[in-house]
Amino acid sequence: MSSDANNTASRPAPVLSSEGLSPTYSVMATDEYGEQQEKHIAGERPLTIYVNKKEIVTLMTLGTQPEALVLGYLRNQAFIDDIAEIKSVQVDWETESAAITTHNKHDWEEKLSKRTVTSGCGQGTVFGNMMEQLENIRFENTQIKQSVIYDLLDNISKQNEIYKRAGGVHGCALCKDDQQLIFVEDVGRHNAVDTICGLMWLDNISGENKTFYTTGRLTSEMVIKVAQMGVPVILSRSGVTHMGFSLAQQLGVTLIARAKGKHFLAFNGSENISFDQTPDKKPHSHKTRQVSHS
Repeated sequence: MSSDANNTASRPAPVLSSEGLSPTYSVMATDEYGEQQEKHIAGERPLTIYVNKKEIVTLMTLGTQPEALVLGYLRNQAFIDDIAEIKSVQVDWETESAAITTHNKHDWEEKLSKRTVTSGCGQGTVFGNMMEQLENIRFENTQIKQSVIYDLLDNISKQNEIYKRAGGVHGCALCKDDQQLIFVEDVGRHNAVDTICGLMWLDNISGENKTFYTTGRLTSEMVIKVAQMGVPVILSRSGVTHMGFSLAQQLGVTLIARAKGKHFLAFNGSENISFDQTPDKKPHSHKTRQVSHS
């Protein structure tokens, strides 16, 4: 065995900083009865990975096990194939960064040039650039009727052809009132929203007074992309992350999630919803408080 192999084998395990975050946050949401409920939404934070001071990527994460996430990313991307090569992983949530130090230098330029951006979720490689473009975006007084939400959900349920046949895809739609102007399915929700953005660009379609529907969860990237398209209302059958929620508040986006059948939760912009078709009360009761929409 070579001396280098002996040195590698004798190196201690990398030092970890163990800076995990809480996975959920408590917020108030307005349900289909116009009443507020306390709900928990998933956390989401950007974590920029640096290896030997070289910026590699920004990941969007719950943040519960950041060191393991960083190590797994480097391993799965084939950046580093020997755990003994890593000296330390230090996570600092104040700077939203993970600093990895290795025992030896690596040719990161070559490795990064071969990286493939996948259709998967949570790898916010363009997060920083997107955030810089939000300074002048603010939606005001966008109104939507509860009856329109229900009609739109019913109409969209007739779509999703690929999902019905094969599963494994997300669907997104650009809508006006209760009708879909554009409907796209793809293996990743970001692919679907980007395709709709491209079609809007090609056909000079404005996002004003439109609603964006998605089957996927409302993360920060989804809220940012839809806001950049000029669409003030986002409707999802899935959930919301804490950063998606915070950005919706910042931008004035009406954020409606868990929307299926006659149920929905408005996490932001409930004052923009006209509750004109409130369903009959369910037999069981829950602790709520009425919201004034005067």
